[in-house]
Amino acid sequence: MLMGYGLFKQLLAPLVLGAALVSAGAPATAAPSPAPKEPQRLILAFGDSLTAGYGLPATDGFTRQLEDALKSQGLNVRVHNAGVSGDTTSGGRSRLSWVLSSMKQKPDLVILELGANDALRGIDPKLTRANLDAILTELKSQNLPVLLAGMYAPRGLGATYYKAFDAIYPELAKKHNVALYPFFLDGVAADPALNQRDGIHPNKAGVAVIVKRLAPHVRRALQGSGARVAR
Repeated sequence: MLMGYGLFKQLLAPLVLGAALVSAGAPATAAPSPAPKEPQRLILAFGDSLTAGYGLPATDGFTRQLEDALKSQGLNVRVHNAGVSGDTTSGGRSRLSWVLSSMKQKPDLVILELGANDALRGIDPKLTRANLDAILTELKSQNLPVLLAGMYAPRGLGATYYKAFDAIYPELAKKHNVALYPFFLDGVAADPALNQRDGIHPNKAGVAVIVKRLAPHVRRALQGSGARVAR
């Protein structure tokens, strides 16, 4: 026997209400857990005024522009500025151990940029080579990957000098099996539009050019892919 529609509604109402309450209390399909964030990688930029950002606000200097560029490419990095204006390879060699011991985190990569002041002062290339060799040996002993940023000597010093000086970087990169960026100031040196009034230190636009050219080498060095010596 069929019951009346009114009675059917009265009997069904508690069931519908209970189902609604259960539905409201139950969580929706669980959202997927966010992917674990890539751990931050630390890059130690060890060099002279070109690394330090001489004559520029901190936001326009090499280390900040490089960090921003790498972050824009999706890399979680921090670039530590260990540049000292006026530093020679001798100065860098003497302070390397202190810099490394003072860091709370072991660097994932060291960008080694030294030698420009040696050339400007006409320091014997043999001494420059010995200092850079010692620095690379120390970094290697601590299992720190290195991107060696090369430098060219001014041509006004004569062929004998600049040929001996220029050869230091590729030869040491090969000896220590580290990545090489042949000329740190590539695309910037001798261009008035990209340098400060002294004609030596890059301006903000000049640093941007350096970073644009160097960043792919830094990325490869961090990822551990590609040839160890850039061509």
